[in-house]
Amino acid sequence: MSTNPEQSVAMSSPQHNEDTTKDKFLTFIIDDEEYGIEIAMIREIISICKITKVPESPSYVEGIINLRGDIVPVINVRNRFNKPWKEYDTLTCIVVIEYTNYKIGLIVDSVNEVAYIQEANILPPPSSKINYYNQFIRNIGRIDENVKLLLDLDKLLAS
Repeated sequence: MSTNPEQSVAMSSPQHNEDTTKDKFLTFIIDDEEYGIEIAMIREIISICKITKVPESPSYVEGIINLRGDIVPVINVRNRFNKPWKEYDTLTCIVVIEYTNYKIGLIVDSVNEVAYIQEANILPPPSSKINYYNQFIRNIGRIDENVKLLLDLDKLLAS
């Protein structure tokens, strides 16, 4: 009995649409603190490249880059959090996200990992403000004894 290879492939592929990004977060470092963004929003991670300054932009907007024909605004997350300036190094990179149908680059000190954080381990941030940039935190993710500060992109990207 001979089987058609195309039928074999079709039969072995899953018949349901499982969300493979659910509960996954790209984690990155800013000033020795670990932050996370939902992996579904991440488009790519690139090395620091030439950034063109745009006059009269907010101080945390580094400028724009040309990403394969797309003009992408780039935000320095460290600056947005009012952290002290740090020279870019080999670990500094741009995390390109898609937010409300626009690509936006986020400069981070380094990318850490893709972390799986179950919904039961995602908690609201403390009600009292611990420090200034607490306004940018949507939730706290727990993984064993570690915590990840999960960003609120609506607030981070608001002007």
